[in-house]
Amino acid sequence: MAAPFLELSDISKAYPGVVALDNVNFAIAHGEVVGLVGENGAGKSTLMKILGGVVAPDQGMIRISGTAHAALSVAEASRAGIAFVHQELNLFDNLDVAANVFIGREPLKGGPLRLVDNRTMLLETQKLLNLLGADFTPATSVADLSLAQRQLVEIAKALSLDARVVIMDEPTSSLTVTETTRLLKIIADLKASGVSVIFISHRLHEVERCADRVIVLRDGRKVGELDRSQITHEAMIRLMIGRSLKSLYLPPAAPPRGDALILDELRTAAFPHRSVSLTLREGEILGLAGLVGSGRTELARVLFGIDRKLGGDIRLHGKILTIASPREAIDNGIFLVPEDRKRSGLLLDVLISENISLPDLAAYSRNYLMQAVPEAQNAEHQRKQLNIRSRSIRTLAGTLSGGNQQKVVLAKWLAMEPKIIIFDEPTRGVDVGAKQEIYELMRALSDRGVAILMISSDMEEVIGVSDRMAVMHEGQISGFLARDRFSEDNVLKLAVGQRLQ
Repeated sequence: MAAPFLELSDISKAYPGVVALDNVNFAIAHGEVVGLVGENGAGKSTLMKILGGVVAPDQGMIRISGTAHAALSVAEASRAGIAFVHQELNLFDNLDVAANVFIGREPLKGGPLRLVDNRTMLLETQKLLNLLGADFTPATSVADLSLAQRQLVEIAKALSLDARVVIMDEPTSSLTVTETTRLLKIIADLKASGVSVIFISHRLHEVERCADRVIVLRDGRKVGELDRSQITHEAMIRLMIGRSLKSLYLPPAAPPRGDALILDELRTAAFPHRSVSLTLREGEILGLAGLVGSGRTELARVLFGIDRKLGGDIRLHGKILTIASPREAIDNGIFLVPEDRKRSGLLLDVLISENISLPDLAAYSRNYLMQAVPEAQNAEHQRKQLNIRSRSIRTLAGTLSGGNQQKVVLAKWLAMEPKIIIFDEPTRGVDVGAKQEIYELMRALSDRGVAILMISSDMEEVIGVSDRMAVMHEGQISGFLARDRFSEDNVLKLAVGQRLQ
């Protein structure tokens, strides 16, 4: 390794009852890409907050270009050229893309009043969006962007700072294969120009593709470091969790049973002149792949009653359904685990127990008054069954890790006799150990006869977990794949509208 541009030595940080970091050493050279991996709670975020000046270490030293600091402020970190692409998007929905990219750093023009130079801001933002291959303009309102598009705005914001070190925290969690490939090319370009990149991701195949070196944290300690020749999926997992993981694919206990859900020429507002027809069977995990914008999430929203269908039929066990609201979907045993659990799946400032009981309050009430004992008993049963790691069911949902939050979303439905569960990006922002648990939960549900529709942009996930796959392109199914035809090449061909031989 070349002489480090940035170095953290013997960094420790403790909170009441928790040692977040224990004598961690971390260094990065100019133009180096370092993968930082570890399960949720391993200390990655705390280490990056120290680097970004958000929190101060209890002990240790930070050196930037040889200058030592006991701690950094946010302003000092920014002046040193440290920029973040956050996993949790820090955007203002009421502003356009350009205003978000330059928030707090708006270019000004002439006169004593020093007005914001909107023209320059739009032009500079357009350059960044061109670099990222974005399909929206600087004048687009952030409120109108998808989750994947918002993530590109976060990346553009970081690139606008002319950074020397760019910290990317789960930057591809909402990106498709095509968008991810583009981002990895941008990382390579940044590296070639001398910019350093700290790449934090639970998608270990991406770390394997782009990192020059990998640093692994576990329980607040640095447990290993891999150079380029040592970086493999298996080596990273062994260091992260101290053991190997099984294959992603868990075969079903029995063949799929009868047809559970049939969509016949179903049309949504995303592509009003195109339709979707597919069959989902009991005891099956059907993967739904496709590029962002292909209509997958819109299909899920119609099935769950959030949006109205524009045409076609939905049949559940042969019966035609008219689903006009989520309540009607729930009453028919159709449940959704949404893509953005923080905004659409949970009340973050509410207790675990209250989140779990929320969709079925009548089951825990008498004469319109909530009964605390049955509510707590069910929540505790679900906490143990799903291995939700928390001090108690009276923990706030917002304090849990991503994987445990996802389990709470799932726990809401399990006491309500699900027939169909739609998982939209089920492991977005979830660490590798928790991913395996979620996959095992999905298989256990399918073995009980629940039909599962899994929407995923993670190629490794959709290939590794599905029993069968449907691929969408511009609002319609472009093809179905049996397991023996699963491959990245086949999925990508169908996702862009090509036919398979």
